[in-house]
Amino acid sequence: MSKRSIFEEVGPEGATQKAAPTPGLIDRGQDRGRGAVRIWLFVLGLLVVAMIAVGGLTRLTDSGLSITEWKPVTGALPPMSQAGWESEFGKYQQIPEFALQNSAMSLEDFKSIYWWEWSHRQLGRIIGLVWAAGFAFFLATKRMPPGFAKRTGLLGVLGGLQGAIGWWMVSSGLGGEMTDVASYRLAVHLGLAFTILGLITWTMLLLSRPSHELIAARRAKEPKLFSMATGWMHFAMLQILLGALVAGIDAGRTFTDWPLMAGGIFPLDMWSLSPFWTNFFENPGTVQFMHRLSGYLLVIFGIVVWRRSRRSGNDNTRMAFSIAAGLLLWQLALGIATVLHAAPLQLAIAHQFTAILLWIAIIRARFFAQYPKAQSVRG
Repeated sequence: MSKRSIFEEVGPEGATQKAAPTPGLIDRGQDRGRGAVRIWLFVLGLLVVAMIAVGGLTRLTDSGLSITEWKPVTGALPPMSQAGWESEFGKYQQIPEFALQNSAMSLEDFKSIYWWEWSHRQLGRIIGLVWAAGFAFFLATKRMPPGFAKRTGLLGVLGGLQGAIGWWMVSSGLGGEMTDVASYRLAVHLGLAFTILGLITWTMLLLSRPSHELIAARRAKEPKLFSMATGWMHFAMLQILLGALVAGIDAGRTFTDWPLMAGGIFPLDMWSLSPFWTNFFENPGTVQFMHRLSGYLLVIFGIVVWRRSRRSGNDNTRMAFSIAAGLLLWQLALGIATVLHAAPLQLAIAHQFTAILLWIAIIRARFFAQYPKAQSVRG
């Protein structure tokens, strides 16, 4: 009798046979629920995009201070009677915005701005409920993919923080002689919204492919391109924050010529405020100048990154960077048009919405630089 290999199995009748390999052992259980979690995050992402858009409209219509109290639960119901509306209007009449800017406002005019702010806050509540319901469901049913509980849990923490920052922002316009919210608080609020959207986008991209494919793709990572895309992403965030400062003080409606500002390279009275540092937040000319200059530099850097991406041997990676670069140029054109027309509602919201698309496109390009899609050697 010949010796049996330790890797052979004995059959029912003593015959030996080789063990058949079982494919997918590494990935078994790793990819369960990825599709469902991705759909949940997609819904959350759409709601966040809607939240940013409605927030922009709320700011552009000067509606952000129409609700003077923070009631996360009971505030979900709007006034249900004439007395309720008069009570809300009475509270609004106590703040500086009404006394200094809207003293001639009627109750019907107040309702139009109230609904914008109420809708903005209501969207925040809906986002919180969608996140909580989905997070609890996927944990309870054990369908949350390994390693994603912390990622998706962080979204809930940031969402709660965003609500608190939103009230911190609104409260800045309820006292003193303020007729708007503090621009730097608006920038923090908007910056966190884009951060949350970015985290949702990155997590969805990670869930778009099986874990074993991501492991293999990372071996083909393009470090230089990934590093440049990361810098591009951070630069875009800076431009978004500067844009919030512009919106916060209506600086986009102050200088309406281009490429000059009131006929000069630098705006008039650029450093007229005291103390000096307040010019960077409260001087319309300085704030718009910074936003313009940063935009030019962002476009230049974006073109440099795009040119570097052309060296990539991966078709999908090159296409992702081309899409981002195309949106960047379109955003530049929209920005110029918005300035020339003194930031009308339609152009201003289109400019903000394109910023959302550009932000997502840059993050997607960065993802492809780190996790290139497999393709045939023939292209």
